[in-house]
Amino acid sequence: MVDGSGGAPRVADVAIRGRVVETVGVVPAEPEDAEIDAGGRYLLPGLIDAHSHADGVVFSPEIQLALLRQGVTSVIAGQDGVSYAPGDGRYATEYFGAINGPHPTFRGGGVGDLLSTYDGTTPVNVGYLVPAGVVRHEVMGSSPGTPDPTQLAAMVDLVATGLDEGALGLSTGLDYVPDIFTDVAGLIALCRPVARVGGIYVTHMRGGYETNAPVGIAEVAEIALSTGVSVHVSHYHGPAQLLVDLADGMAAQGVDMTFDTYPYRRSCTLLAMLVLPADVLDGTNAEVASRLRDPVIRRTLLENWFPSVRANPVMGPEWPDNVTIAHVPAAEYDWAHGLTVRAAAGRVGADPEPFVLDILAAATLEVSVVMKVRDQRSYDDLAKLVTHPSQTVGSDGIYIGKNPHPRGWGTFAKFLRLFTRERADLGWPDAAVHLSARPARRYGLTDRGLLRPGYVADLALVDPDRVSDRADYDNPRSCAVGINDVFVGGEQVLADGQLTGSTPGQALRRQGPTR
Repeated sequence: MVDGSGGAPRVADVAIRGRVVETVGVVPAEPEDAEIDAGGRYLLPGLIDAHSHADGVVFSPEIQLALLRQGVTSVIAGQDGVSYAPGDGRYATEYFGAINGPHPTFRGGGVGDLLSTYDGTTPVNVGYLVPAGVVRHEVMGSSPGTPDPTQLAAMVDLVATGLDEGALGLSTGLDYVPDIFTDVAGLIALCRPVARVGGIYVTHMRGGYETNAPVGIAEVAEIALSTGVSVHVSHYHGPAQLLVDLADGMAAQGVDMTFDTYPYRRSCTLLAMLVLPADVLDGTNAEVASRLRDPVIRRTLLENWFPSVRANPVMGPEWPDNVTIAHVPAAEYDWAHGLTVRAAAGRVGADPEPFVLDILAAATLEVSVVMKVRDQRSYDDLAKLVTHPSQTVGSDGIYIGKNPHPRGWGTFAKFLRLFTRERADLGWPDAAVHLSARPARRYGLTDRGLLRPGYVADLALVDPDRVSDRADYDNPRSCAVGINDVFVGGEQVLADGQLTGSTPGQALRRQGPTR
């Protein structure tokens, strides 16, 4: 038993009654008991994905299997400022179509209405953050500019209502439209109701991370110090020593900060966000696609904008070789999946810049890409973040597309294989803290993350000698191995590596009123 407390593994029986762990220790079997012999495996509290885009696909058996085969029993959705509620869900489905995809049943309403779609319908629990980009879009559309006092009050009210209805906190995506237009004063206003209830502010920081991370961290610090809100930085990537120094500096200022990382050296995002300026992205996807076909706008982008893309320290002149097409629904570009932008452009005799304008227009912007950063970090470098006391694990799993990033299928198994078994950067007790106990505490899940009597029986049996990721960039949808038996809410949802068909998953709601 590795119970999530950080204490040494120990041999024990665990009895489950109903949804909770009843007893830990020596438990004599009763006649009606169902017994599982762990047989040399480790029993861990269910793992918690601190940053997931499974919002709409968690109902799919394929994605359920991908998660459970890694021991993941809960995901935190509503990330990067964009998801389905509050509102009718159409903005998220359109703008984030290549990231979240559509929700199969939600057709509009508040956060509470969305959360109800996860109760008893999936074997995985789902927590949710109020997405600030959607809140802004509900009030101001995708327009730039500073909200007037009436608009800002309406946005603050939507955040508070979402918290009332069970959201765990607030998320922003400050490189995405329309969050990119929100200034620090607006973010501070939105975070005040979050701080008031002890929620968490989760941010995709402004500025592209990497060596620009100090810019984003400075903004996060200002928000935290102005409101007292606890903060969590999504997919924290860049030079490890720089990021560690920034995190330690936040603690020295009295900022309560954590972050999540994944054990991969490539990222995945929207192609439009990478290569188009924010002002061109103002409007619906169809309106933006129309602009990309306009000869005058195309010429302006090619002559005046793309030189800045090539000069960007994150992108660089070699960006067409580092960006691989993950998802494009346009039939005429189906052949481009898995190719770099340069290779795909070359196949049709085009230069990379006009090619990306063409493919974005054809797909009405619904294109995602896997991006290799210019400076590939060593695993020694990544280990500095993995072992930091503020680190949690978030897959940033994106499950849409023919050639998605493998992190949705492999993050947690790769973490346990690489950083625990092979490199021993973290022992098993610390791994359980980073993958389960700490994210549970961070998101206010007071009855999860530990293997103790009275806690919800979300449990994973892990073969420590065998657990491994199988997904890679060429075969991204391969399920992990070494975790074959998983329980959620006391019910076995994975048995011998296969789904049982049981759906005890719940929406993970924040408790208590906001006002």
